Order: sequence, then structure tokens, then C-alpha cells
Amino acid sequence: MTAAPRRGPPREVRIIGGQWKRSKLPVADLPGLRPTPDRVRETLFNWLGQDLDGWRCLDAFAGSGALGFEAASRGAAVVVLVERERSLVRSLNECRERLGANAVKIESADSLAFMRRGSPASYELVFIDPPFSANLFESALSAAAPLVVSGGFVYLEADRVFDDAAVAPIGLTIHRYARAGAVHFHLLQRTADSRAA
Repeated sequence: MTAAPRRGPPREVRIIGGQWKRSKLPVADLPGLRPTPDRVRETLFNWLGQDLDGWRCLDAFAGSGALGFEAASRGAAVVVLVERERSLVRSLNECRERLGANAVKIESADSLAFMRRGSPASYELVFIDPPFSANLFESALSAAAPLVVSGGFVYLEADRVFDDAAVAPIGLTIHRYARAGAVHFHLLQRTADSRAA
């Protein structure tokens, strides 16, 4: 006898490395929510090095929290998750409590506004993974760049490729780039002589 089709439990992603390896994070069925695939996160953290001990990280469009919790799992000292959707903020808080993720701080706020009022050179790594339909890539990069220390990184997921000409005016260079299906993912580095404001 075949079971009748059903919606089933919420989708989920797994943390792929560090102290919470294989822990599950729920993914709500919301428009525009597109968690970073496992293989993309694996590639990203291979680029960064597996150990983020002592790093300060900002996950500016947190969603499921997959990127931020992954960073915290790998030793980041501070990880700020910014999300404005209330149901996602509740879910992020629940995940934080369940994991005992004391390094993780959750901010219920608009991502661009949060970054624009942030202190310069506050983070070693900022994740930018907005809903593709919102077309916030350029404005988010401009807000993120000043927050990163010299030599630090901005991670960008987008529906198109960005090159050095596009990011140089805000003080970033392309450090690594790859594509997985429709997702273009970039690891950008803050240039040492940047005068970006």
C-alpha cells in the first residue's frame, strides 16, 4: 500500500563542519528563501579555511541561518545574524538555543539599514545572500564593504557574475568565484588601500 502524498515536515539543511556537524536547521517555505546548498558552503569554507577561530562574522540576510551557524560551528567568536521576517527570527532563536550557540547574536532588523549604521572594520567576514528577486546585490555590497577589516572577506551569492570592475569602486577584489546551477558565488576581499566609505 502506497502512502498518500503529503507536505511532510519543513525542509532542512545540515551544518557540514565544526562542532555542530550534521546538526539540522529548518528551512521555512517562504518566497525568496533559498538556503545556500551544502556543496556551495563546503566550497566556501574550503576557500576560507576550515577554522574561523576568533573571527567576527555578519550574516546580513540570515534566512535559515545556514551560513552564520556554519561559521559559528567552525569557531567564529561572534556571529551576528540579521533577519527582518519575524517567523525566521523566531526559528533562528530556537536554533541558537538548541545548539547552545553562545557566539551567535540575532538581530531583528532590515539588513541594509543595519549595515549602514554599523561601525567600520567590525568584521573579518560578511555574508551577503539576499533574495535574488530583490536585486539588492550592489547596495548590499556597498553597505558591507566598510564593515570589513583590511584583508577581510565579503561572501556574495547572486544570480549573475560580478567581476573586479564591478566591485573595485567599493574597495573589494574578487578572491574566488564559482557557479552551482543558477547560483553565482563570490568570495571578495577588502583591499588594503581601500578608501571606500
